[in-house]
Amino acid sequence: MSKAWTRQRERGSPRMIAIILWVAQHIGRGAARLLLWPITLYFLLTAGNARRASRDYLTRIHDHPASLSQVAQHIHTFASTILDRVFFLTGQLDHFEFHFHGFESLSNHQQQGRGALLLGSHLGSFEVLRVSAVQQAKMQIKILMYQQHNGYLTGLFSRLNPHAAQHIIPLGSPHALLAAQEALQQGMAIGMLGDRVADGDKRIRCLFLGAEADFPTGPALLASVLQVPVVLVFGLYRGGNRYDIYLEDMPTPAAAQRGEREQIVQQWTQHYAERLEHYARMAPYNWFNFYDYWQA
Repeated sequence: MSKAWTRQRERGSPRMIAIILWVAQHIGRGAARLLLWPITLYFLLTAGNARRASRDYLTRIHDHPASLSQVAQHIHTFASTILDRVFFLTGQLDHFEFHFHGFESLSNHQQQGRGALLLGSHLGSFEVLRVSAVQQAKMQIKILMYQQHNGYLTGLFSRLNPHAAQHIIPLGSPHALLAAQEALQQGMAIGMLGDRVADGDKRIRCLFLGAEADFPTGPALLASVLQVPVVLVFGLYRGGNRYDIYLEDMPTPAAAQRGEREQIVQQWTQHYAERLEHYARMAPYNWFNFYDYWQA
């Protein structure tokens, strides 16, 4: 998988994003959604790399060449979830219809006072889990993430909800593992995404949508070292105001000696890739990796 996502320039005008956020906060979600199609057209015309990556992905998942209208729908779905983050982060959940599937996977850990690794992806909205499912379970969550990418947008959302920003553990920090371990010992959940490789990350090749792609080994190693329960999470946007939130338990990778580690990480990460493909086929337009994902 290409590391191009870490080097991509932030697309779009900060002023345009600010206008959308102002409309969302002061006029409402319906009015803000009217702006999404002009934004989709702008990206469709100007973001050539993202357009080609979208077409490649949609061709793979549909098993036939993707049309320009399908690419537009793909971009519009992404823009819709970005807009909805405004309402998630400001606690305006009455606008939405949430359907939970497998929520007991998380609530069982919470009732036993155990922490858990919530492993998501750039499929759908991870934010919808943090502000809805976790709130229902009364379980605090810390997020492991790279803050450098899309810094303007991340900063904007942090200002919408400074409390949520305080619960981020920056990946790449020498204290990240210790902070994650301490949070788990306190019964918190640790959220992270497992489908992108950043510069300097260790990686492993897995079969995904008919071809090999790079996946980070970090989630498998973290779960193996800390021996923490793992729950897969996918917040799929279904159009309009509806989200389907899927949670399922994933076996904790065995604690392994150095000689066995590579095989265990390979098998565990491949299983993650298979579950990711399963949910991607359920909601094809929810895939938000707009770069050459399969490039070696």
